[in-house]
Amino acid sequence: MAVLRADGLRKVTMRRLAQELDTGPASLYVYVRNTAELHAAVLDELLGTIGPVPAEGSWRERLERVLMAYTGMLFEHPSLARSALTAWPSGPHYLNLIETLLALLDEGGVPPAQAAWGVDLLLQQATATAAEHAGEDTSQDDWDALTGALRRVSDRTHPRIAALADDLLSGAHEARLSWRIQALITGIERTAVPQ
Repeated sequence: MAVLRADGLRKVTMRRLAQELDTGPASLYVYVRNTAELHAAVLDELLGTIGPVPAEGSWRERLERVLMAYTGMLFEHPSLARSALTAWPSGPHYLNLIETLLALLDEGGVPPAQAAWGVDLLLQQATATAAEHAGEDTSQDDWDALTGALRRVSDRTHPRIAALADDLLSGAHEARLSWRIQALITGIERTAVPQ
């Protein structure tokens, strides 16, 4: 974890970890098959820092807080957020997170199949949000260019963008994240899984 904090996930390789542990890379392959599996193990370990399910609030509020905590943990480790889009952890902390989400959806009366598919959607959304804002490839210049383009668009060629430019750019990050989570929960509640 020291390598992750110091240098980011890209530097967490089998060779680098072996150096940190004063051993050879071959000895690590007993525990993990490759760097992707190593990154999944790092993600699983960090999931253990999220904390317990909040005791107060409705099931929806508690579900949102768990997902916000997951997203927040990924924000603290930007390089991990991007890796989490493709990493498939299978450790105990990841399983606990899935169990927690399923329990909260069950508490809300969400049908089991919808809850099962919904967990994937909720985690993808939270992970993608953190990865999008990881910041390595984005800059203020990029944001300014997008903002300028949306505000300068012609109402003749793009009338909807012109009318909604301020709305497209509005809202604090946390408010937008909360809205997305609530919109997904509502959709999961109301959308049956295909037969």
